[in-house]
Amino acid sequence: MKHAISALVTAVITLWAGLAAAQVTFVQVEAHQNLGPAQDRVRAFAANLPDVNGFRMGSGWYAIALGPYDENGAIARLKSLRSQRAIPADSFLVDSRAYSQQFWPIGSNALDGAVVETPAPQQDTVTALLDSIPVSEPQPEPEETRREALRSESRLTRQEKFNLQIALQWFGFYQGRIDAAFGPGTRNSMAEWQTSKGYEPTGVLTTRQRAELVGEYEAVLASLDLRLVTDDRAGIEVEMPLAMVAFDRYESPFAHYNSIDDGGVTVLLISQTGDEATLLGLYDIMQTLEIVPLDGARERRANSFTLTGENAEITSYTYAVLGDGAVKGFTLIWPAGDDKRREVALKAMRDSFKPIRGTVLPETVGEGTLEQSIDLISGLQIRRPQRSRSGFYIDSRGSVLTTAQAVEGCGRITLDETYEATVAASDAGLGLALLQPADPLAPVDYARFQAAIPRLKSEVAVSGYSFEGMLGAPTLTFGTLADIKGLQGEQTMKRLALAASPGDAGGPVFDTSGSVLGMLLPTESPAGKQLPEDVSFATDAEAIATFLSNSGYAPAASDRAGSMSAEDLTRLAADLTVLVSCWE
Repeated sequence: MKHAISALVTAVITLWAGLAAAQVTFVQVEAHQNLGPAQDRVRAFAANLPDVNGFRMGSGWYAIALGPYDENGAIARLKSLRSQRAIPADSFLVDSRAYSQQFWPIGSNALDGAVVETPAPQQDTVTALLDSIPVSEPQPEPEETRREALRSESRLTRQEKFNLQIALQWFGFYQGRIDAAFGPGTRNSMAEWQTSKGYEPTGVLTTRQRAELVGEYEAVLASLDLRLVTDDRAGIEVEMPLAMVAFDRYESPFAHYNSIDDGGVTVLLISQTGDEATLLGLYDIMQTLEIVPLDGARERRANSFTLTGENAEITSYTYAVLGDGAVKGFTLIWPAGDDKRREVALKAMRDSFKPIRGTVLPETVGEGTLEQSIDLISGLQIRRPQRSRSGFYIDSRGSVLTTAQAVEGCGRITLDETYEATVAASDAGLGLALLQPADPLAPVDYARFQAAIPRLKSEVAVSGYSFEGMLGAPTLTFGTLADIKGLQGEQTMKRLALAASPGDAGGPVFDTSGSVLGMLLPTESPAGKQLPEDVSFATDAEAIATFLSNSGYAPAASDRAGSMSAEDLTRLAADLTVLVSCWE
């Protein structure tokens, strides 16, 4: 029968004349019940022929087809390739409506109506004979009964049973252990899957249903294109989602595999010479990067660590291990909202990760033209606060006084970018905020307040982080006391003849003895006016003492006398001044 149909098709092609295309047509060359064999065969055809596609059909089978063509082109292509014996003799024409999702090439859409141009035959047409060309897909076998399904299930290998449970778990039907044992939990999940597909919920999957379930899961794997990558320069072997990332550059200690088409997936391979101190240093540095969000589990051991970070945009996972005098690992960054595919990719990377001994990235590897910045580490953005201001310790427990503006609208507050803190009290009128560290601190020194009224024109100095933490220590800015009240006669404020920077706001104002006269306020010019650069203001010590007392804190009074040297004042300022940072 097959030979008779083949002869009939050949006769029709010989007599065929150009016919206006009515619909997109493909030449189907093979069909397979499972995705794996279909993927192997589609690649084999593509190695020798253009226009090769792989589609999932409505029956759950997977077709390999050439096209898309108009009808004339499809007929010509079928005839030409048959004569060359480049395709099976029983290949046939298929209407594009027979196909649904395209699984190969990844990301393509050959069902969008655009046709591939091919030479059309010039013979006359015999329309009646064309109707006899087979255009239907292979007909599946009748559905199995429950007894037949159990019988076919009993012949499954242990790995095939594993795969079924994994697929059921992936689609959210199975929550138990992956153990290849089809107990009540697995049976219930099978019945739920059958119900979701409109099948009778027997709790036993037929051969065709198993193929459909596993095939849909394998299509997910195909969309990742997980393949083993051996990076000989970094000395690492690991599976990667090559449908998502491609190698970009080396910038020690990282090999950067960046996102394809801005999909948001990134892989970093970590490779550097080092010891336990190097590993722990890397652990600390990674947590300062934007790619490792603050929320997430952290685990650090003597010879390895893992970091998980999550926010509204990304989820990242970092693993590093110390061995043979080298630290090696990887970071996987994945866009939020695609957790299931991320879990598949991450499991493949964890299971396949293998350091290659004797090979490590040198410390100087990288492109000289790449941007260099203190905000970057090996091309990766360091996490920076929204703003940083100054503050100072007011007691031995590490309580900090700062300006209210410094902590306004903050999602998170840190002291010296290390210690978490919360607002214990604030006074918007005075511009004061009192911060309590999450864990008690033990500062080297804290502020002693000067109760006496200072002398006008006396020397003062402000200690603050003028450059908002860019330098590792506070700086002293010297000036004089211009007035013991504000421009509008405010009794809680002092005016200073001193040129301060925004980062200095919240810092302590010292007299020459090292006593604290007040706290520097942010510079705010009156409406419609521009103040001279050397005009600054501070909340005075008496107002601060009242605020602290009302908040349950006892301010320490100063008993210092005489004048400190500039060196001693600088040392005192460094001991009690704090960098206050506001984070989103």
